[in-house]
Amino acid sequence: MLEAIKYVDEVIPENDWEQKIRDVQERDIDVFVMGDDWEGKFDFLKEYCEVVYLPRTPDISTTELKSWLKSISDENIMKMEEVVQSMKDLKHVIFG
Repeated sequence: MLEAIKYVDEVIPENDWEQKIRDVQERDIDVFVMGDDWEGKFDFLKEYCEVVYLPRTPDISTTELKSWLKSISDENIMKMEEVVQSMKDLKHVIFG
């Protein structure tokens, strides 16, 4: 989900806690971003890059979003794609 955000250049999977400094150095990371529920836990990276803690979005649960996305069948996704294409076609017919 994070990789789909246009402002995110790279998402690095975590295999172990010790890899963070190595990842920042090897990948030439300028800014390390984490949710503010981790505030202060990554300050040790400030020696290597800018560290930003983003505020959590109230009333939005990543766990709930993942669960909802999992529940959408491939068949329903195809139907949604068909509806979107029909809307695009209709827009071209109406507005040229």
